[in-house]
Amino acid sequence: MSYVKKRSVLPIYFIGATWLLWSLFAPLYRPGHYIMAALASFIAYNVGKMIFPDRGYEVQGTAQDIPRSEPRPQAAPKKEEKPKSTGNPEIDALLDEREKAVSEMRRLNDTIKDAKISAQITHLETTTGKIIDVVVASPSKLPQIRKFMNYYLPTTLKLLNAYDRMDSTGVSGANIDGTKGKIENMLDTICTAFTRQLDDLYGEEALDVSAEIKVMEQMLAQEGLGGMTLGGS
Repeated sequence: MSYVKKRSVLPIYFIGATWLLWSLFAPLYRPGHYIMAALASFIAYNVGKMIFPDRGYEVQGTAQDIPRSEPRPQAAPKKEEKPKSTGNPEIDALLDEREKAVSEMRRLNDTIKDAKISAQITHLETTTGKIIDVVVASPSKLPQIRKFMNYYLPTTLKLLNAYDRMDSTGVSGANIDGTKGKIENMLDTICTAFTRQLDDLYGEEALDVSAEIKVMEQMLAQEGLGGMTLGGS
C-alpha cells in the first residue's frame, strides 16, 4: 500500500470568485483598490483551504508502481560508421584486415620504446597500407598477396606482440634477452620482405613500361630521331 496526497483545487476557485465579486460591487480604479482586492483573495484562498483541505488516500502497490511521467528517451549513442562497401567482398575483407593490422601496429608502436623498432614498425605500417592500396586499385593483383596477408603479416604481428610482452616485464634473462634479440634481427629481414612485396606488385607494370620504351626507341630510330645530340646529328 502507498499513501498519495491529492491537492484540492477548490480554494483556487475562491480567488477567482473574490475578484469577480470585487469587480462587480467595489471600485477598481486605484492602486489601493487592487491591493485590497488581492488581500481579500488571499483571505478567501486560506478560507477555502480550511473548508476544502488536501486529502490523502491509500492505493495498492508500492511507490514505484505509481505512474509517473515517462522520461524523455535518450538518443542512442552513435555507432562508428563502417567504410562503405566497394562491391567486392574480397576487397572489403582486405580493407577490414588492413584496418585491424594498422591499428595493432600503432598500438605496439606506442608501447614499445626502442627507437629502432619503433621506426621499423612505422615502416611496416606504411608499407602494408601501400601494398593493400595497390591491390584495392587493381583487384586482379589480389592473388599476389595471399601469402602476405595469410602468413607474413599476422606472423609479424605475433612476433611484435611477443617482443612487447617480454619487454614490458622489465626483466633481463637468457630467455627474454635471447628471444628479443632474435626478433630484433628478424625485423630487418621482415622490413626488406615487405618492401619487396610492394615492389613485386609493380612487376607487370614495369614490364609494360619497358616494352613501351623499347617500341618508342625503335620508332625514333626509324624516323632518324633517336640518338640525337646537341649541335647536330
